[in-house]
Amino acid sequence: MPFTRIAVRAGKPAAYRKALTQGIQRSLVEIFNVPEDDIFMVVTEHDQDNFFYGKHYLDIDRSDDLVLIQITANNTRTVELKKALYKRIAEHLAESPGVRPEDVFVNLVDVPKENWSFGNGIAQYAPPA
Repeated sequence: MPFTRIAVRAGKPAAYRKALTQGIQRSLVEIFNVPEDDIFMVVTEHDQDNFFYGKHYLDIDRSDDLVLIQITANNTRTVELKKALYKRIAEHLAESPGVRPEDVFVNLVDVPKENWSFGNGIAQYAPPA
């Protein structure tokens, strides 16, 4: 059910981008109990003129290897689970493809279950009328 957007600076190889998606998906499976095949992700690359960030916001030293991750998911998780997810994503991405934890930015967007249609024009998670 999550939908994940990943933004990086242009020029990373395909294997790097794939490792990002795999690490994030493993984290979602482990922490949010998402089914293995419930994967909907897009990776976008941005050149320097279209990639802006606070290099030192909140005293975190970020580099041009910053990975911006936005996950839209059901609004059913506790704060503790969300914190565990952020930590696990940073751990997985440090392992592969080698992203520094300072360069892992995660934004979670909570939405009601009826805000999803996975195909066929049907709100699969919405309560029956």
